[in-house]
Amino acid sequence: MITFVVSLVALVLGYFLYGRFVERVFGPDDRPTPAIAKADGVDFMVLPSWKIFMIQFLNIAGTGPIFGAIMGAKFGPAAYLWIILGCIFAGATHDYLSGMLSMRNGGANLPEIIGKYLGNVPKQVMLIFSVFLLMMVGAVFVYSPASLLQTLCKDSGVEFLTNSTFWIVVIFVYYIIATMMPIDKIIGKVYPLFAFSLLFMAVALMAMLFVKQPNIPELWEGVGEASLTAKNIFPCLFITIACGAISGFHATQSPLMARCVKSEKMGRPIFYGAMITEGLVALIWATVAMYFFYNEPTPGYQEMAGGESVISKAPGIVNMVCENWLGVFGSILAILGVVAAPITSGDTALRSARLIIADFIHLEQKSIRKRLYVCIPMFTAVIALLIWQMANPEGFDVIWSWFGWSNQTLSVFTLWAITVYLVRARKNYFITLIPALFMTTVCITYLFSEQVLSLDLTNASFIAAATCLLAFVWFIVWYLKFNKTQK
Repeated sequence: MITFVVSLVALVLGYFLYGRFVERVFGPDDRPTPAIAKADGVDFMVLPSWKIFMIQFLNIAGTGPIFGAIMGAKFGPAAYLWIILGCIFAGATHDYLSGMLSMRNGGANLPEIIGKYLGNVPKQVMLIFSVFLLMMVGAVFVYSPASLLQTLCKDSGVEFLTNSTFWIVVIFVYYIIATMMPIDKIIGKVYPLFAFSLLFMAVALMAMLFVKQPNIPELWEGVGEASLTAKNIFPCLFITIACGAISGFHATQSPLMARCVKSEKMGRPIFYGAMITEGLVALIWATVAMYFFYNEPTPGYQEMAGGESVISKAPGIVNMVCENWLGVFGSILAILGVVAAPITSGDTALRSARLIIADFIHLEQKSIRKRLYVCIPMFTAVIALLIWQMANPEGFDVIWSWFGWSNQTLSVFTLWAITVYLVRARKNYFITLIPALFMTTVCITYLFSEQVLSLDLTNASFIAAATCLLAFVWFIVWYLKFNKTQK
């Protein structure tokens, strides 16, 4: 528990110290924000700062800081290091600067930002890549809450409530409504309640950890010695724990809130703060999972959580933890938060996809009819993905695996785009250059060792190191050329 407590303190200090440093590097000012300059009553409008924080937190949370942390706990105390360092120096920095860049560029979506700073070809690639990623989020984040709701209703005696297909349909209908409606009609009204539920769950579980004082591995006992999985810490840990450390998906969500912020000076608590909060949730769930993994207090838990199929069994794990620790009322409120998190990320993912596509084809979205032009083909594609997922026993695990890699690859492009911006603005670019190089190495290694060629770790790492070196050389050449043209 000492490592857990130190990690909690480190994340809080990271917000106040490193978060303020990153804010100073960017330099927010009093210029009019898109919420004021481009108000349209649908996507661009001023919302209260506390509400924006709650919405941003739910937008980026999903099941990532819960399911990802449960899976990441199998790597032992190494999970703590990645959550702390990744969240403070990579994830929160990534979220803050991508949100602020969107604000500075009229509420621009991620492909537009990447196009402006990396060029038209990366923009076109990221347009397709990000839309596909967001549709995968829509499909993946239907399954997990549907599975959890099915589990909760197993003793209800009502047959259709115990059918996951019923819940998938209900959730997807909600997605359609939330994607189409103005942002203040559904998202702005119900998200604060869901965010409270998710935060309540995290605080309640943290309190139970201090009550139980579990005997779990500490960092000084060996980073790799306590691992319960055959997978390599590098690169698998850095793909498994994404939303609790760094996630490219977040950069697709930040523009939604960048279009609702009244002042640039609200950026640090909204963007950097929401990511630190998510890191705290991930830290708590990783510790809870370690409690069960290493102490075996609940019959049947090891069978449910064991092996490499923990992804698809995570909803059952969450249900078991909440029922055993939080009682009836606490469990209901906690489960509400766990169910709401993926649903609220799923609907905003599809909303982001709608806006990205609309911006690309220059189709205004104030008219419902024009929103339908984008939404009908998009929802058709997501439904096809859902049908394939349900028809294949390993469908969810396959999509989740590719989602994990795609998610972190998106963060790589975002970090490089921000680095180019910082160089052009004569600001400290090392704050994103170092994470960009590291995540480039992680994603290439994972692609060649786990996803495509199944190379051994040594060969995959060699390819990744060569790619990272090539990226660095490209950056140095561009940097020298840029400085020369500025003289």
